[in-house]
Amino acid sequence: MGYPLLMRMRDLVVVVTGASSGIGRATAHAFADHGNALALAARGEAALNEVVQECVDRGGQAIAVPTDVSDAQAVRELAQRTLQRYGRIDVWVNNAAVSVFGPFQDIPEEDFRRVLDVNVMGYVYGARAALPVMREQGHGVLVNVSSVVGVVPQPYTHPYTMSKFAIRALSASLRQELQLEGASGVHVCTVLPATIDTPIFQHAANYTGRAVRAMPPVYPPERVARTIVNLVRLPRREVAVGTVAHALLMQSRLTPGLVERLMAIQVDRQHFSHRPAPANPGNLHQPALDFAATHGGWDSRQQAARRLVGAAATLLVGTAVAVFRRWRR
Repeated sequence: MGYPLLMRMRDLVVVVTGASSGIGRATAHAFADHGNALALAARGEAALNEVVQECVDRGGQAIAVPTDVSDAQAVRELAQRTLQRYGRIDVWVNNAAVSVFGPFQDIPEEDFRRVLDVNVMGYVYGARAALPVMREQGHGVLVNVSSVVGVVPQPYTHPYTMSKFAIRALSASLRQELQLEGASGVHVCTVLPATIDTPIFQHAANYTGRAVRAMPPVYPPERVARTIVNLVRLPRREVAVGTVAHALLMQSRLTPGLVERLMAIQVDRQHFSHRPAPANPGNLHQPALDFAATHGGWDSRQQAARRLVGAAATLLVGTAVAVFRRWRR
Protein backbone atom coordinates (compact mmCIF):
# COMPACT_ATOMS: atom_id res chain seq x y z
CA MET A 1 0.00 0.00 0.00
CA GLY A 2 1.58 3.27 -1.07
CA TYR A 3 1.74 6.26 1.23
CA PRO A 4 1.35 9.49 -0.73
CA LEU A 5 1.34 12.89 0.91
CA LEU A 6 -2.15 12.74 2.31
CA MET A 7 -3.60 16.03 3.43
CA ARG A 8 -2.87 19.54 4.56
CA MET A 9 -2.11 19.96 8.24
CA ARG A 10 -4.75 22.64 8.74
CA ASP A 11 -8.49 22.07 9.00
CA LEU A 12 -8.22 18.41 9.98
CA VAL A 13 -10.69 16.70 12.31
CA VAL A 14 -8.72 14.68 14.85
CA VAL A 15 -9.87 12.30 17.59
CA VAL A 16 -7.40 11.61 20.41
CA THR A 17 -8.04 9.06 23.14
CA GLY A 18 -6.18 9.26 26.42
CA ALA A 19 -6.03 13.01 25.83
CA SER A 20 -6.03 14.14 29.47
CA SER A 21 -2.32 13.50 30.09
CA GLY A 22 0.99 12.38 28.66
CA ILE A 23 1.31 11.59 24.97
CA GLY A 24 -2.39 12.21 24.34
CA ARG A 25 -2.29 15.69 25.82
CA ALA A 26 0.90 16.56 23.92
CA THR A 27 -0.67 15.23 20.70
CA ALA A 28 -3.77 17.36 21.23
CA HIS A 29 -1.54 20.41 21.65
CA ALA A 30 0.44 19.58 18.51
CA PHE A 31 -2.65 19.32 16.32
CA ALA A 32 -4.17 22.45 17.89
CA ASP A 33 -0.98 24.34 16.99
CA HIS A 34 -1.89 23.66 13.35
CA GLY A 35 -5.40 25.03 13.80
CA ASN A 36 -7.16 21.68 13.69
CA ALA A 37 -10.50 20.61 15.19
CA LEU A 38 -10.25 18.04 17.96
CA ALA A 39 -12.47 15.59 19.81
CA LEU A 40 -10.67 14.70 23.02
CA ALA A 41 -11.47 11.56 24.99
CA ALA A 42 -10.46 10.30 28.43
CA ARG A 43 -12.23 9.21 31.61
CA GLY A 44 -11.48 12.36 33.64
CA GLU A 45 -13.84 15.15 32.57
CA ALA A 46 -12.18 17.94 34.55
CA ALA A 47 -8.76 17.23 33.05
CA LEU A 48 -10.28 16.97 29.57
CA ASN A 49 -11.86 20.39 29.95
CA GLU A 50 -8.44 21.80 30.81
CA VAL A 51 -6.98 20.34 27.62
CA VAL A 52 -9.87 21.72 25.57
CA GLN A 53 -9.08 25.22 26.82
CA GLU A 54 -5.37 24.72 26.15
CA CYS A 55 -6.14 23.68 22.57
CA VAL A 56 -8.42 26.67 22.00
CA ASP A 57 -5.70 28.97 23.37
CA ARG A 58 -3.30 27.45 20.83
CA GLY A 59 -5.60 28.26 17.91
CA GLY A 60 -7.54 25.03 17.50
CA GLN A 61 -11.10 23.92 18.14
CA ALA A 62 -11.86 21.19 20.66
CA ILE A 63 -14.64 19.34 22.41
CA ALA A 64 -14.36 17.09 25.45
CA VAL A 65 -16.03 13.68 25.22
CA PRO A 66 -15.57 11.76 28.49
CA THR A 67 -15.00 8.17 27.38
CA ASP A 68 -13.93 4.87 28.88
CA VAL A 69 -12.44 3.21 25.80
CA SER A 70 -13.08 -0.27 27.22
CA ASP A 71 -16.80 0.45 26.63
CA ALA A 72 -17.60 -0.20 22.97
CA GLN A 73 -20.77 1.89 23.05
CA ALA A 74 -18.93 4.82 24.60
CA VAL A 75 -16.35 4.72 21.76
CA ARG A 76 -19.12 4.61 19.15
CA GLU A 77 -20.66 7.65 20.83
CA LEU A 78 -17.27 9.39 20.67
CA ALA A 79 -17.26 8.90 16.90
CA GLN A 80 -20.86 10.08 16.61
CA ARG A 81 -20.22 13.19 18.70
CA THR A 82 -17.25 14.00 16.46
CA LEU A 83 -19.30 13.57 13.29
CA GLN A 84 -22.19 15.61 14.67
CA ARG A 85 -19.85 18.46 15.58
CA TYR A 86 -17.41 18.44 12.65
CA GLY A 87 -18.93 16.26 9.92
CA ARG A 88 -15.99 13.91 9.34
CA ILE A 89 -13.00 12.17 10.96
CA ASP A 90 -9.64 12.66 9.25
CA VAL A 91 -7.36 11.30 11.98
CA TRP A 92 -8.02 8.95 14.88
CA VAL A 93 -5.25 8.47 17.47
CA ASN A 94 -5.67 5.37 19.63
CA ASN A 95 -3.54 6.28 22.63
CA ALA A 96 -5.42 5.58 25.89
CA ALA A 97 -3.48 3.07 28.00
CA VAL A 98 -3.08 1.83 31.56
CA SER A 99 -0.42 -0.35 33.10
CA VAL A 100 0.35 -2.61 36.04
CA PHE A 101 3.68 -3.67 37.52
CA GLY A 102 4.13 -6.89 39.42
CA PRO A 103 5.37 -10.48 39.38
CA PHE A 104 3.14 -12.60 37.16
CA GLN A 105 1.50 -14.53 40.01
CA ASP A 106 0.93 -11.40 42.12
CA ILE A 107 -1.08 -9.31 39.64
CA PRO A 108 -4.80 -9.70 40.41
CA GLU A 109 -6.69 -11.28 37.55
CA GLU A 110 -9.16 -8.39 37.37
CA ASP A 111 -6.24 -5.96 36.97
CA PHE A 112 -4.64 -8.15 34.30
CA ARG A 113 -7.90 -8.19 32.35
CA ARG A 114 -8.46 -4.46 32.80
CA VAL A 115 -5.16 -3.62 31.13
CA LEU A 116 -6.07 -5.79 28.14
CA ASP A 117 -9.60 -4.36 27.99
CA VAL A 118 -8.28 -0.79 27.79
CA ASN A 119 -5.08 -1.25 25.81
CA VAL A 120 -6.28 -3.85 23.30
CA MET A 121 -10.06 -3.77 23.12
CA GLY A 122 -10.02 0.02 23.42
CA TYR A 123 -7.96 0.12 20.21
CA VAL A 124 -10.25 -2.43 18.58
CA TYR A 125 -13.29 -0.31 19.39
CA GLY A 126 -11.51 2.82 18.15
CA ALA A 127 -10.60 1.17 14.85
CA ARG A 128 -14.15 -0.17 14.40
CA ALA A 129 -15.54 3.34 14.97
CA ALA A 130 -13.05 5.21 12.79
CA LEU A 131 -12.38 2.98 9.80
CA PRO A 132 -15.96 2.81 8.40
CA VAL A 133 -16.05 6.61 8.37
CA MET A 134 -12.65 6.82 6.69
CA ARG A 135 -13.58 4.19 4.11
CA GLU A 136 -16.72 6.14 3.21
CA GLN A 137 -14.76 9.40 2.99
CA GLY A 138 -12.02 7.74 0.97
CA HIS A 139 -9.29 9.07 3.24
CA GLY A 140 -8.05 8.99 6.82
CA VAL A 141 -5.21 8.02 9.12
CA LEU A 142 -5.57 5.70 12.10
CA VAL A 143 -2.58 5.99 14.45
CA ASN A 144 -2.09 3.24 17.03
CA VAL A 145 0.36 4.12 19.81
CA SER A 146 2.19 0.94 20.78
CA SER A 147 5.63 0.85 22.46
CA VAL A 148 9.14 -0.44 22.03
CA VAL A 149 8.06 -3.18 24.47
CA GLY A 150 5.74 -4.31 21.69
CA VAL A 151 8.94 -5.53 20.01
CA VAL A 152 11.31 -6.11 22.95
CA PRO A 153 9.35 -7.49 25.95
CA GLN A 154 10.13 -6.74 29.56
CA PRO A 155 9.38 -8.45 32.88
CA TYR A 156 6.90 -7.31 35.54
CA THR A 157 4.49 -5.66 33.07
CA HIS A 158 3.05 -8.77 31.46
CA PRO A 159 -0.40 -7.47 30.40
CA TYR A 160 1.02 -4.14 29.23
CA THR A 161 3.70 -5.87 27.14
CA MET A 162 1.13 -8.30 25.72
CA SER A 163 -1.11 -5.39 24.79
CA LYS A 164 1.64 -3.55 22.93
CA PHE A 165 2.47 -6.66 20.88
CA ALA A 166 -1.24 -7.04 20.12
CA ILE A 167 -1.50 -3.45 18.91
CA ARG A 168 1.25 -4.03 16.35
CA ALA A 169 -0.50 -7.18 15.14
CA LEU A 170 -3.83 -5.38 14.89
CA SER A 171 -2.29 -2.58 12.86
CA ALA A 172 -0.60 -5.00 10.44
CA SER A 173 -3.80 -7.01 9.94
CA LEU A 174 -5.80 -3.87 9.28
CA ARG A 175 -3.26 -2.64 6.73
CA GLN A 176 -3.51 -5.95 4.91
CA GLU A 177 -7.30 -5.82 4.84
CA LEU A 178 -7.31 -2.25 3.53
CA GLN A 179 -4.81 -3.24 0.85
CA LEU A 180 -7.03 -6.11 -0.30
CA GLU A 181 -10.03 -3.76 -0.38
CA GLY A 182 -8.14 -1.23 -2.47
CA ALA A 183 -8.70 1.48 0.17
CA SER A 184 -5.49 3.28 -0.72
CA GLY A 185 -6.52 6.54 0.91
CA VAL A 186 -6.91 5.02 4.38
CA HIS A 187 -3.75 4.37 6.37
CA VAL A 188 -2.94 2.58 9.63
CA CYS A 189 0.28 3.60 11.36
CA THR A 190 1.95 2.29 14.52
CA VAL A 191 4.14 4.35 16.84
CA LEU A 192 6.77 2.63 19.00
CA PRO A 193 8.02 5.04 21.68
CA ALA A 194 10.83 4.37 24.12
CA THR A 195 10.34 5.53 27.72
CA ILE A 196 8.39 8.80 27.64
CA ASP A 197 8.11 11.43 30.38
CA THR A 198 4.43 10.99 31.24
CA PRO A 199 2.47 10.34 34.46
CA ILE A 200 1.83 6.68 33.54
CA PHE A 201 4.46 5.56 36.03
CA GLN A 202 2.69 7.42 38.85
CA HIS A 203 -0.70 6.15 37.64
CA ALA A 204 0.20 2.49 37.13
CA ALA A 205 -0.98 -0.26 39.44
CA ASN A 206 1.92 -1.68 41.41
CA TYR A 207 2.34 -5.02 43.17
CA THR A 208 6.15 -5.21 43.20
CA GLY A 209 6.66 -3.76 46.68
CA ARG A 210 9.02 -1.18 45.15
CA ALA A 211 8.23 2.30 43.89
CA VAL A 212 8.08 2.53 40.09
CA ARG A 213 10.14 5.07 38.23
CA ALA A 214 10.67 5.81 34.55
CA MET A 215 13.48 3.69 33.13
CA PRO A 216 16.12 5.89 31.50
CA PRO A 217 16.63 7.28 29.00
CA VAL A 218 13.41 9.31 29.09
CA TYR A 219 12.12 11.32 26.12
CA PRO A 220 9.57 14.18 26.14
CA PRO A 221 5.99 13.42 25.04
CA GLU A 222 6.18 16.26 22.53
CA ARG A 223 8.62 14.11 20.53
CA VAL A 224 5.95 11.42 20.14
CA ALA A 225 3.36 14.07 19.29
CA ARG A 226 5.55 15.44 16.49
CA THR A 227 5.95 11.92 15.15
CA ILE A 228 2.17 11.44 15.08
CA VAL A 229 1.66 14.74 13.26
CA ASN A 230 4.34 13.77 10.74
CA LEU A 231 2.60 10.43 10.15
CA VAL A 232 -0.48 12.34 9.05
CA ARG A 233 1.67 14.31 6.62
CA LEU A 234 3.34 11.16 5.31
CA PRO A 235 1.92 7.88 6.67
CA ARG A 236 4.32 5.02 7.39
CA ARG A 237 3.80 1.49 8.71
CA GLU A 238 5.78 1.75 11.95
CA VAL A 239 7.91 4.48 13.46
CA ALA A 240 10.09 4.22 16.55
CA VAL A 241 10.56 7.27 18.78
CA GLY A 242 13.82 7.78 20.64
CA THR A 243 17.40 6.79 19.84
CA VAL A 244 17.27 3.87 22.24
CA ALA A 245 14.05 2.58 20.65
CA HIS A 246 15.74 2.52 17.24
CA ALA A 247 18.79 0.81 18.73
CA LEU A 248 16.75 -1.83 20.53
CA LEU A 249 14.72 -2.64 17.43
CA MET A 250 17.85 -3.09 15.35
CA GLN A 251 19.62 -5.13 18.00
CA SER A 252 16.58 -7.34 18.61
CA ARG A 253 16.69 -8.41 14.96
CA LEU A 254 20.36 -9.36 15.21
CA THR A 255 20.65 -10.84 18.72
CA PRO A 256 17.16 -11.40 20.16
CA GLY A 257 18.32 -13.65 23.00
CA LEU A 258 20.92 -11.15 24.16
CA VAL A 259 18.43 -8.29 24.08
CA GLU A 260 15.92 -10.33 26.08
CA ARG A 261 18.47 -11.00 28.82
CA LEU A 262 19.73 -7.42 28.92
CA MET A 263 16.21 -6.00 29.09
CA ALA A 264 15.40 -8.20 32.07
CA ILE A 265 18.45 -6.92 33.95
CA GLN A 266 17.85 -3.29 33.02
CA VAL A 267 14.19 -3.35 34.10
CA ASP A 268 14.99 -5.00 37.42
CA ARG A 269 17.75 -2.51 38.22
CA GLN A 270 16.43 0.74 36.74
CA HIS A 271 12.61 0.61 36.61
CA PHE A 272 12.20 0.53 40.40
CA SER A 273 13.65 2.52 43.26
CA HIS A 274 14.75 1.16 46.64
CA ARG A 275 11.83 2.97 48.24
CA PRO A 276 9.08 0.56 49.31
CA ALA A 277 5.58 1.01 47.89
CA PRO A 278 2.29 -0.49 49.05
CA ALA A 279 0.25 -2.62 46.67
CA ASN A 280 -2.30 -0.47 44.84
CA PRO A 281 -4.50 -0.63 41.70
CA GLY A 282 -3.42 2.80 40.44
CA ASN A 283 -5.78 4.31 37.88
CA LEU A 284 -6.92 0.99 36.41
CA HIS A 285 -10.50 1.15 37.61
CA GLN A 286 -10.89 4.87 38.38
CA PRO A 287 -9.30 7.87 36.61
CA ALA A 288 -6.46 9.60 38.41
CA LEU A 289 -7.82 12.86 39.77
CA ASP A 290 -4.67 14.23 41.39
CA PHE A 291 -2.12 14.21 38.58
CA ALA A 292 -3.33 14.79 35.02
CA ALA A 293 -0.49 16.51 33.18
CA THR A 294 1.51 16.30 29.98
CA HIS A 295 4.75 15.45 31.77
CA GLY A 296 5.52 13.09 34.61
CA GLY A 297 8.53 15.02 35.88
CA TRP A 298 11.03 12.31 34.93
CA ASP A 299 12.85 13.89 32.01
CA SER A 300 14.49 16.75 33.91
CA ARG A 301 15.96 14.30 36.41
CA GLN A 302 17.51 12.06 33.80
CA GLN A 303 19.19 14.14 31.12
CA ALA A 304 22.60 12.74 32.02
CA ALA A 305 21.19 9.23 32.16
CA ARG A 306 19.71 9.66 28.69
CA ARG A 307 23.06 10.62 27.23
CA LEU A 308 24.84 7.78 29.03
CA VAL A 309 22.34 5.08 28.10
CA GLY A 310 22.03 6.39 24.56
CA ALA A 311 25.78 6.14 24.11
CA ALA A 312 25.80 2.66 25.64
CA ALA A 313 22.96 1.52 23.37
CA THR A 314 24.76 2.81 20.30
CA LEU A 315 27.93 1.01 21.35
CA LEU A 316 26.01 -2.20 22.05
CA VAL A 317 24.30 -2.14 18.67
CA GLY A 318 27.62 -1.51 16.95
CA THR A 319 29.10 -4.47 18.76
CA ALA A 320 26.15 -6.68 17.86
CA VAL A 321 26.37 -5.68 14.20
CA ALA A 322 30.10 -6.43 14.17
CA VAL A 323 29.55 -9.85 15.76
CA PHE A 324 26.75 -10.60 13.30
CA ARG A 325 28.89 -9.66 10.32
CA ARG A 326 31.77 -11.76 11.58
CA TRP A 327 29.41 -14.70 12.09
CA ARG A 328 28.05 -14.33 8.53
CA ARG A 329 31.58 -14.74 7.17
